[in-house]
Order: sequence, then C-alpha cells, then structure tokens
Amino acid sequence: MIPELGQFSLILAFCLSLLLGALPLAGAATGNALWMSLGRPLSAGLFVFLGLCLLILGHAFVTDDFSVRVVAAQSNSLLPMQYKFTALWGGHEGSFLLWTFMLAGWILAVSLFSADMPREFTARVLGVLGLLCASYILFMLATSNPFDRMTPVPPADGADLNSALQDIGFILHPPTLYMGYVGFSVVFAFAIAALLSGRLDAAWARWSRPWANVSWAILTIGIALGSWWAYYELGWGGWWAWDPVENPPLITWLFGAALIHSLAVSEKRGVFKSWTVLLAILAFGGSLLGTFITRSGLLTSVHAFASDPSRGVFILAILGVFVGGALLLFALRAPLIKSGFGFGSLSREVFLLANNIILAVAAASVFLGTLFPMFYQAITGDLISIGPPYFNVIFVPLMILLIVLLGIGPVSRWKKTSGAYLWRQLGKLAVASALIGVALPLIVLLDVSIPATIAVALAAWIVLTIGRDLRAKTANKPSRWRGLRSLGYGYFGMQGAHFGVAVMLVGVAMTSWFSSETSVLLRPGETVALGGYDFRFAGAERIAGPNYNADRATVMVTRNGAEVAELQPELRVYLASGAPSTEMAIDPSLLRDLFVTPGEIRENGAWTMTVYVKPFVRWIWLGAIFMALGATVASADRRYRKLATAKPRDKARDETRDETGQASGLGGLRPAAGGEA
Repeated sequence: MIPELGQFSLILAFCLSLLLGALPLAGAATGNALWMSLGRPLSAGLFVFLGLCLLILGHAFVTDDFSVRVVAAQSNSLLPMQYKFTALWGGHEGSFLLWTFMLAGWILAVSLFSADMPREFTARVLGVLGLLCASYILFMLATSNPFDRMTPVPPADGADLNSALQDIGFILHPPTLYMGYVGFSVVFAFAIAALLSGRLDAAWARWSRPWANVSWAILTIGIALGSWWAYYELGWGGWWAWDPVENPPLITWLFGAALIHSLAVSEKRGVFKSWTVLLAILAFGGSLLGTFITRSGLLTSVHAFASDPSRGVFILAILGVFVGGALLLFALRAPLIKSGFGFGSLSREVFLLANNIILAVAAASVFLGTLFPMFYQAITGDLISIGPPYFNVIFVPLMILLIVLLGIGPVSRWKKTSGAYLWRQLGKLAVASALIGVALPLIVLLDVSIPATIAVALAAWIVLTIGRDLRAKTANKPSRWRGLRSLGYGYFGMQGAHFGVAVMLVGVAMTSWFSSETSVLLRPGETVALGGYDFRFAGAERIAGPNYNADRATVMVTRNGAEVAELQPELRVYLASGAPSTEMAIDPSLLRDLFVTPGEIRENGAWTMTVYVKPFVRWIWLGAIFMALGATVASADRRYRKLATAKPRDKARDETRDETGQASGLGGLRPAAGGEA
C-alpha cells in the first residue's frame, strides 16, 4: 500500500507542476497579481510531494519490498544498508525521480530567494520551471514509473546492485552531478523570462549570476567526484577517458564556464546580451543531452541505464520542445536586443569574448566527437570509434590559448587597453613563467618533458598574474589588509577559480607525463621496483565481506629500506549475483599515489598485478575544489543582492567599477540602492 501512496504523490506533484507552469505565466501576461503570487506556495507543494515520493521509494529499498519493480532490479537482501537506499539512483526510474526532486529543490530556492526581483519576472521564471518539471513527471508517469509493481508474483529476492556501484563514489557522484546539471535549468528559466519580458538588462544578468555560479560550482564537484571514482574503481589508474557518457557533463561545464564570464560582461558593460542568452540555452541543452544519452539505450556503460528506445524518444521530445522553443524565441527576440556601448580591439571585453569563443568551440568539439559515432552507426550500420587522440588534438591547443587569456583578462581594462600597458604588466611574468616551467619538473621529479614544461609554465603564468593583479589592486590603499578587504567576494572568487585551474593543470601535466607503471607476476616474497619504490608481495588471504567473498593480497611498499605503505587489493565475488569485482589499493599523498590493481591468481599463490606510481594526481581534484569554492564565493558578492538599473549618464562619467571597486569604464550601468530595475 505504501508504494501506492508514492504513486498518488507523484500524480499530485504533476498537477501542482502544471498549475505552477500555467498560473504564474498567465498572471504575468495579464497582470493578475493573485495568479503570480501562487508561484511560491505551488513551488513548496511541489517540493513536498516529490520529496515524499523519494522517501517512499527509499523506504521500499530499505525494507526489501521486491514487489516494486525497481527494487527487485537494483537491490538485494544481502546488500549493505548504506547501498540499499543509494540503490534508489542505481536504475533509470529512481535516478530520474531524484533528478526531478532536485529540480523541485531549485524551484523552491528560486521562490524563496527572489524577493528582490520584480514580481512579473519571478512569476515567469517559476512558470518556465514548472512546465519543465511537469514534462519530467509526465515522462515518469508515462514510461518510467518508479512505483510499478511486479505482478503476479514478486521475486523472493532482488537481482542486486551492480558491483561497481557498491562504493562511496556512487553515493556521492550522481546526486552531486544531477544537482549541478539541474541548476542550469534555473539559468535557462531566467533567460526565457528575460526574453518574454523583453528586459535583457544589467539587472537580469546580475540576478542570473549567482545561480549560474553555484550551478557551475556544484557541477565542477560532480565531475571531479566522477573522475575520482573512475580513477580508483576502474582499475587502470586513469582519471579521464573521454567516455561518451563522461563527455556531456564536460560539455555543460564548458558552456557554463562561458556563461558565467559572459554574464559578467553583460552586467558590467551591457554588451554580449544575445550571446549570453544563447549560452544559457546551450548549457541547459547540454544537461538534457547528458540524460538523453544515458537513458536512450544508445550506450551500454556503467554510467548508462538499460532503457528501451521509447524513453529516449520521449526525452528527445522534451529537449526539442524546450531547447527548440527557446531557440525560436531567441531568434524572434534577438534582432531587438541591442548593446549601446562600444569597446576597442584590446580591452577586457575582447579578451572575455575570446575566452567565450574558445570555451564554446571546445564544447562543440566534444559534442561532435561524442555524438558522431552514434549518428554514423544509425545511418550506415557500421561502428566507428573516436578516441582520446581526436579529443586531445582539438582540446589541448584550445585550453593552452584559454589559459594564456586567463592571465591577460583580469589585468586588462574595460573599453580600451594599450598593448604597451599589457607588456609592462605581463612581460616579465611571461619570462618568469617559462623559467618555472623548466625548473619545477626538473627539481621535483628529476626529469624533463616538453609537454609538462609547457603545462607547468602555463600554471605558473596564472599564479603570477594573480599575484601581480592583487599587488596592483592594493598598491594605493592605506594598508594591504584594508586593500584586500575592499576587493569583494566577486574578485576573490574569480581569482580563486583561476588558481584552481593552475593547480589542476599541474596535476594533469605531472601525472600524464611522469607516471610509471608495470604489469608483473609476483609470487609471495617477490619484489618489483618502480619509480624509486619497492613493491613486495607478502601473500594473500581469504576473507568474507557483508555480501561477498574475496581474496585479499598484501603488498608492502618500501623506499630506501623504509616502509612507506601497506596496500591490500582484493578480488571479490558477490554472493547474490556471482559477479566478480576488482578492488584496487591506493596509498594517497599530496605529491604522489601508489596504486596496485590485482589481476588473476595463478599457480603456487602467484598473482598478476599492475603497479602504478602517479605523481601529483591529487592536484587534479584539489584544483576542482578551488574552482568550485571560487565560484561559490563569487556568488556571495553583495552586488548580487541588489537590483540594477540602466540610466543614461554624462559621457565624462561613463564608467563603472570592476570587481575591485575601482573605476574602469562601464557605459552607463550602475547599481541601484534597491527597488525594481
């Protein structure tokens, strides 16, 4: 009976989402204040009923109710309790319910934190989000009901959760990724509301920026968690494989990064408005593309859900209606969007535009490389593979150019910057960056690699330009501390995110070009040397886990005779499904990881193993943390809690304040004390 309550709650949520999609939009169109005011209570009701659905389905998993189809398919009575609830998002139906619930959470957040926005604008945002949520719930009711029963006789036990998903990475990665994905729906709704209302001004950009920043920050953490999970779970010691299911989050992330930079220019200078709206639509489209690929049946992957093609067609229809409709509205409105302020060929606007173009081209190249094999197979029936060589050839040069611009952009000025000024500011830093790129790998790893030298030099370039900019911004202040305090959260968030790029770049370079590995057959007592470490196979034992049996090896790692670590990789067999699983052993540290992947057990107790030494690999995820923190800190800037207005000003005073509060040329847009924009 309890699952039927979940079904009833889902139907009620669908009704509320329809009302949310209809009444506020109609109220904004007709000026009906009562209908517009219903947005907030409807948002709260939608969140409550979808949350109730999630709790009821979680209860079915925890209590082993195998009469519910998704529980029978994804869980088992032997499954440890922490995985019984998280098995909820191990299948298509449960994960899509989680996705929709997170959208309801974002809708509720918009309704609660939009008190300073005009009532008509908030109503349009909530209305667009309500229609989107209604389409998702209709998809579940029509093709993917999480509360379907097994009839006529339910199984005595479940099929079990995929062994690769019985891990903390599965607990953390999908919810975080979904939260970041769905967050771009809010920015999309802001863009559509702006197009509908015809007010693509500085106020709209300012209201959108914190939502874009937070969504991008959460997506950054979600992608990093997925990379970390793949690194230690798949057993090959890599952190990115250009997998067709890994790539859609990256596409969304790239469009999102371009969007938050473009929003900054639209807010400060009133330019790139059309481009900013288009990026909001594309970032949202990337998030829907990700769920289409994983749920369409096009791919078989640990990341994908085994679904019939009809589900993929339904999601494709949602994508077509919302993205296609948004692009049509954009095409109708774009000719009316004008930017009234100019800028020179060397200016911060130009560098930010170049930044956006590079990010958009990178996203398009990943999109092409991901979907072309699918289209090719659909048209010809033949298989074709596009692997890392394609992505690296396209992606790496674009990222090099982007990183160069990361150093130039913050130092440049709005409207016009002279080449001589940039050279005075950055010439010596470029030379110092090149020297650091040569010296650092040589000093730390006693090795030289041209690609690593270039990457480290670029990372040094980012760090040195950040330091130079900080020094310049605080040079004329009474004290350095007071000068730092005056810069604001937006500035520190920006520089923190850029610093994260530098940290990640060092990690990527060092681990990509200086990692070492070897595959060996070791008998108990034998040793293999790698990267200055000695790995000795001390023997193996048979152990019993909560729902598996395993052979556990013990590998002692020493360096110069001193013990460094004890690693215990396992070969598991899960009792319910009989599925084998390989569990790696890793000794992590800030400067290197020691990594052992077990292979097979041979005669006389010998094991095949692959041993890795991976320098600086943790810096990849440390850099992602800095980027996410930077975007989050920037979203807390007090400017985003104010409305903005666009009023003509005297040309002599045609200037604004940049992230530091220093005058730099705005073109007439200035923050207002409050009220409608």
